[in-house]
Amino acid sequence: MKTLAIIQARMGSTRLPNKVMRPILGTPMIELLLRRLSRSKLVDRIIVATSQDTRNQPLVDCVRGLGYEVYKGSEDDVLDRYYQVAAAYKPETVIRITGDCPLVDAELVDRAISIFQNSNIDYLSNTNPPTYPDGLDVEVFCFSALAEAWREARQPYEREHVTPYIRESGKFRLLNIHHTEDCSSKRWTVDEPEDFEVIKNIFEHFAPCCDFSWLEVLELERQHPEFFTANQHLIRNEGANLGKGQKLWKRAKRIIPGGNMLLSKRAEMFLPEQWPAYFSKAKGCHVWDLDDREYIDMSIMGIGTNILGYGHPEVDEAVNQTVALGNMSTFNCPEEVYLAERLVELHPWANMVRFARTGGEANAIAIRIARAASGRDQVAICGYHGWHDWYLAANLENEQNLTGHLLPGLEPNGVPGVLSDTIYPFNYNRFDELEYLVKNHDIGVIKMEVARSESPQPGFLEKVRQLATDKGIVLIFDECTSGFRQTFGGLHKLYNVEPDMAMFGKALGNGYAITATIGRREVMEAAQSTFISSTFWTERIGPTAGLKTLEVMERIQSWKQIAETGKKIGEGWIKLADKYNLNIKISGMPALIGFSFYSPRMLEYKTLITQEMLVQGYLAATSVYVCTEHTQQVVDAYFDALDPVFGLIAECEAGRDVKTLLKSPVCHSGFKRLN
Repeated sequence: MKTLAIIQARMGSTRLPNKVMRPILGTPMIELLLRRLSRSKLVDRIIVATSQDTRNQPLVDCVRGLGYEVYKGSEDDVLDRYYQVAAAYKPETVIRITGDCPLVDAELVDRAISIFQNSNIDYLSNTNPPTYPDGLDVEVFCFSALAEAWREARQPYEREHVTPYIRESGKFRLLNIHHTEDCSSKRWTVDEPEDFEVIKNIFEHFAPCCDFSWLEVLELERQHPEFFTANQHLIRNEGANLGKGQKLWKRAKRIIPGGNMLLSKRAEMFLPEQWPAYFSKAKGCHVWDLDDREYIDMSIMGIGTNILGYGHPEVDEAVNQTVALGNMSTFNCPEEVYLAERLVELHPWANMVRFARTGGEANAIAIRIARAASGRDQVAICGYHGWHDWYLAANLENEQNLTGHLLPGLEPNGVPGVLSDTIYPFNYNRFDELEYLVKNHDIGVIKMEVARSESPQPGFLEKVRQLATDKGIVLIFDECTSGFRQTFGGLHKLYNVEPDMAMFGKALGNGYAITATIGRREVMEAAQSTFISSTFWTERIGPTAGLKTLEVMERIQSWKQIAETGKKIGEGWIKLADKYNLNIKISGMPALIGFSFYSPRMLEYKTLITQEMLVQGYLAATSVYVCTEHTQQVVDAYFDALDPVFGLIAECEAGRDVKTLLKSPVCHSGFKRLN
């Protein structure tokens, strides 16, 4: 055989699943591609090379039904897929076509083959640099070059994209063919839904003919540019530079408002357009992305959910046993009783417990019970307490009211306006502000974080407690974040100030969903006078994980370990800042520690840190939720990687433009709508 055309195609595209089988005028896109390529006069055989993934079976059946051969090989090692197909036939020449290019032009393919076969070269393409529209890509290379690349290429990028080793190793003779006019800005490939819309417009215009030339399509674009506008914002070959996680994030934003379920995990909060976004597995303080790249998590550790590290064996084993026995039934699970007793034992001031599965739920439960107990609607708050109407109502009168409470920019759209006079924020350590609220409003509940970015001033918490007692106000400590990080229980135990209610979340189940609202009997009994109930609060996994997590925490005294590690991390940041003469501020409790520079470019610096540390295999920015898996060895290696990044920041403080170092937009600092 002289020439073999291999079309790589699969159903599991990250950005547009099943695209090769999407119908255009009732015909699968792959069939249209095969029809057009089969008009080539110089291609001896066409084979579709897909992967062994079972999702590809409809593609396999379709192609074989059309009379073409199919090879099933590796999902990610596409170079191996190509080699195995070619090795079976040993052609002189291999032509690479991708299944997302249904406008492939047989005459253009033949021109490329002819020039290749009449030149003393190993590789030819029309994309280096491109002058043809994206979607007419053709690569032609000799089998011997493919075989050498298969033997020598080591990098994942080289294996996934087939020809980078041939193009970039310097071992082969290369040639690029050009069109007389630069049409490289035109996009006729199919990677995104907008691309498919354009291709569909083209085929519908020429129907029933499907063997029109690419030059006819070019003329169509000149006459009817409106057919081609849908995908003009997309970037050529963007997919080659995006990881699977980044591709999936783009896909997610099309079908999930905001892209995901948690603002704090949006890619834009870390490194827009570069953050891997999704994980395949996690263990200890290590996380693997969808491309199987491994990172050490020196960042938010699941937003603080894993004090014992990811996938703790004892906790996971307890959960696995629960799954084997059954997670739900008509009966209640006994573990909720055992966990409630344990939390009361750890907090003798409390008598009763209600469970939920998220921090927002726990906050809403606590507010409902406290309002019922006090008989008053108005609440004074300090700190971040979730997303529910009762909390965002603080921003109804002034959208900046919650700006100083962790997340700026929270919009109260959808929150009933009648709630506008029910929530009143006060700043931490400003007892005078709280006192003013209590004097001028009928405050029935005070809800606050015990501490977050700063420690309480002497007497602050005590005065809050006394004020609540004197005025018959229910005092709630939101410990969803702070709990079990500095004491074995609530942070309030460290300061010896007891609330009327407290909530725990995040770390309580070491990654499994369980939150608790605990309180004094006379307050908690008010839950009987209102309706608070949910089906999945009765599942068994959460309480099981909570019990085992508490057992392990107590045995290893995890709160002491993480507090000591966090203290060392803070000292390390100060040491680095001193080395580079940077003005730094350390904030937060030791186990939830962060830093910032006194600079108007702080957000750019945070983006730069994330960017540079990601390259070195770290998820890192300006804060660390410490876990027991952050050993001294891990911390030392982290600072070795961070040192030159602080050096870059010092250069920027001395006049270098930080924006010239950034490879992505600046990260978000709070809530922003995503496009």
